[in-house]
Amino acid sequence: MSQSKREQVVSHLRYIRQELREMHLGVMEENLLPEAGEVRGVLAQTEALLELLEGKTTRKSKSEAS
Repeated sequence: MSQSKREQVVSHLRYIRQELREMHLGVMEENLLPEAGEVRGVLAQTEALLELLEGKTTRKSKSEAS
């Protein structure tokens, strides 16, 4: 893996980790579930990371999108 790609992966992972920590704190300390948009955002980041690691764009089938 090239250094630039490695740096991108590390950046994505740090962002995802921070977002998940914030969600966890909200659940544990305030008994609040994260909003759907927050969860979708973190999911989008994990998908972007997977695409970066695979080096290609993945396409969802209609059954996966449902």
